[in-house]
Amino acid sequence: MGKKRNKRGNNRDERASFIVDMFREFPDNKFSLKHLAAASGGADRDGRTMTFAIVRQLIEDGFVEEVARSKYRLSRSAMPRYTGVVTSITPSSLYVSVEELESDVFVSRRNGCGALDGDSVEVVVARRSRDGVLEGTIVAVTERSTKPYIGTAQLTANSIFVTPDSRRLATDIYLSRKRYPEVEDGDKLLVRIIDWAEGDRLPEGELVESLGKAGDNDTEMHAILAEFDLPYHFDEDVIRAAESISGEITEEEISRRRDMRDRVTFTIDPADAKDFDDALSITEQEQGVWEVGVHIADVTYYVTPGSVVNNEALERATSVYLVDRTVPMLPERLCNDLCSLRPHEDKFCFSAIFKMNENGEILDEWFGRTIIHSNRRFTYEEAQEVIETGVGEYNSEIIILHTLAQQLRAARFKSGAIAFARDEVRFILDEKGRPTGVYTKVQKEANQLIEEFMLLANRRVAEYCAYRMSNGRRVPRPMVFRVHDEPSEDKLSRFREFALRFGHYFKASKGRAVAKEMNKLLNSIAGHAESNAITSLAVRSMAKAVYTTDNIGHYGL
Repeated sequence: MGKKRNKRGNNRDERASFIVDMFREFPDNKFSLKHLAAASGGADRDGRTMTFAIVRQLIEDGFVEEVARSKYRLSRSAMPRYTGVVTSITPSSLYVSVEELESDVFVSRRNGCGALDGDSVEVVVARRSRDGVLEGTIVAVTERSTKPYIGTAQLTANSIFVTPDSRRLATDIYLSRKRYPEVEDGDKLLVRIIDWAEGDRLPEGELVESLGKAGDNDTEMHAILAEFDLPYHFDEDVIRAAESISGEITEEEISRRRDMRDRVTFTIDPADAKDFDDALSITEQEQGVWEVGVHIADVTYYVTPGSVVNNEALERATSVYLVDRTVPMLPERLCNDLCSLRPHEDKFCFSAIFKMNENGEILDEWFGRTIIHSNRRFTYEEAQEVIETGVGEYNSEIIILHTLAQQLRAARFKSGAIAFARDEVRFILDEKGRPTGVYTKVQKEANQLIEEFMLLANRRVAEYCAYRMSNGRRVPRPMVFRVHDEPSEDKLSRFREFALRFGHYFKASKGRAVAKEMNKLLNSIAGHAESNAITSLAVRSMAKAVYTTDNIGHYGL
């Protein structure tokens, strides 16, 4: 499409090449012999005879097909064929996303082969319209989507019409009221399309689950999760498996671990946190030298490979945080009990233990399994008050950790870290989950304290895993790293143009100079009305994180 055609002529080979190019350039057009002959070099008797012979040969080769009396078109088997996914659907059309193509392929419903949203299909690209839209035909549905839709029920005498929340499906879904008599008007439903026959105005669906009344907070939250295929409850077998896990702390297991229960240990978390999965400990070993422990709950002790709980966690991959709740990766028995580092309880951990001097320099380190005993649970606000006033429980320990954290932070920025400080908006909710107010969450020194020690532990563990010692030399070993490359000059150029609209200059284009200039700019706009917008675009100008065995580092951290 768009390719320059071979020149026409009376020579058979030239005429054949020209005709082949015509069919390829206009794959959906139907050509008469007279048209082909005239276009390719002449429509006199000899020209028509030669053209007819060429077309007959192309038909035998499967390149051209006769679609009407003396009307010919490029064979569907000769058209470019791709594998794609239906991304949106309307009563009259649908679009197919193909990885190899620069834009989606438009397909009319009559050429849709009964495909539904989310189906994997084979599509042939027939033509490009005058406005540049790729148009095609779906020739096969290779895999049906099982993706459900969220919508609100509207009842008539014999039917249920479900209006989808998603704009990706611009039509209602029909359900039989006789089949689902329990559905009421205004119910929020999870439905799956099972058929959309050609000629039918609406697709037919089946009810997967009734989520409750539309507008109810719990219902709407469940709908959000269901729309993105995120689980909002655990199956009974997973809950039973989690409840059956023993929480006994045995002497045999303690003997396999470093016992850290005599160290001053505490957690610092948001005020509304329910699970506490990390903790800090600190002990002065000698004048000006401290042992600092960064402890992470040891989930692996309780969740073993191949277990029901482990398979569920693999499926979920992460916890999901909504405005009024957390949907955990692990059942409550684990995240809020066995693996929660609650005060005054012995807990198993993975720990990074650092021996540090008063300048924040690491003198020694150790990584491994431990058992700890948290002395106190702090909120960020409580820890911040201790930092600001110097008064409160474990004030000396918090002040020392704060001092060390600020030294670690200063060293990071000296080495090229970027200070992306954006306001985070939080909502105040009433007992029904409805927002009644809004406020800005401010990141203070207590947040930085936790951030710096978590970064330290991650960085040093990565370095530990990246190399092994062999004959006194550091030898790289295979490991998967989460890395950030340097930002591209193209993204930085767009960021530069955006900042300039507000009168701010950004000069650097690569290397460490980018971090230095970025920090200079971000510091200069602090408190300005445009600060959040510029900071957000600055973050977007950075390279995305990728997982790789090539340890190129983590730019800006």
